[in-house]
Amino acid sequence: MGNQQTGKKYCQKKKRLSVRVKAYWQLYVLIFPAVLYFAVFCYGPMYGIQLAFKNYNALDGITGSAWVGFTHFTRFFRSYQFGKLLKNTLSLSILQLLLGFPLPIILALCLNYARNMRFKKVVQTITYAPHFISIVVLVGMLNIFFSVNGGLVNGLITALGGEPVLFMGKEKYFRLLFVGSGIWQNMGWNAIIYLAALAGVNPELHEAAVADGAGKLRRVWHIDLPAIRPTIIITLILNCGQLMGLGFEKAFLMQNSLNLGKSEIIATYVYKIGLLDAQYGFATAVGLFNSVINLILLVTVNYISGKLSETSLW
Repeated sequence: MGNQQTGKKYCQKKKRLSVRVKAYWQLYVLIFPAVLYFAVFCYGPMYGIQLAFKNYNALDGITGSAWVGFTHFTRFFRSYQFGKLLKNTLSLSILQLLLGFPLPIILALCLNYARNMRFKKVVQTITYAPHFISIVVLVGMLNIFFSVNGGLVNGLITALGGEPVLFMGKEKYFRLLFVGSGIWQNMGWNAIIYLAALAGVNPELHEAAVADGAGKLRRVWHIDLPAIRPTIIITLILNCGQLMGLGFEKAFLMQNSLNLGKSEIIATYVYKIGLLDAQYGFATAVGLFNSVINLILLVTVNYISGKLSETSLW
């Protein structure tokens, strides 16, 4: 009797699904390329995760290589590089989050209160434009501006009576240059989502607040910020989920033998041991560790946000 009821429920669900597909087949056709993209390029490569638990041999292939369990993970955790890599990655990520996350919100709020539309458009264009500069060009600009020989920054320092500074070759300046250039490049672009959220605020709320004598700061605190709070929380959750996923290209391009102590992060380390040293199993294990930490952070921050603010990804 129980099997019959289960069978009936399954048939009913299948029938409802087929009815929905027939009714909205155009939407399913539109979403199919996106689903195919993620299936091929995101879920398909996950087949190679098993390399993290194998002693990979190209002749035997992925499936034929011998299993070694958690040997690669143990090796990474016990290596002298582990502490330095974790510290460098977290330091850059946390600094980038603390400085880079609130600035787009502040920029969006300032632009929202700008009365001169021409000034607003000019500022938007100037702040959006750096986002379209490639990482290679950006690092090239940093090398030119902060060069000891003829660089703009060192030229100003020399003109003021100081000595030229090797910014790109000193460890203490790497994090500042990395985070600062990232903020300059992405601040205007990241502000777009907050400007879109602010556009949905009811103007009558501001009119009532002005009638009650509220200034701009009070209106920002009591009207604008509560209105865009869900957007801020969702963006914060996503940023926390990428805390360990610091970009490889920029760190690698800015890296040199003089600043290696601060510029070597997990992403650059995986590239070197995986592609240059051909230690595919070990590199996969390090990359998997990085991804698992990101996943744990995402789930944890999302859970805390759901409990405290009732806003979460799921």
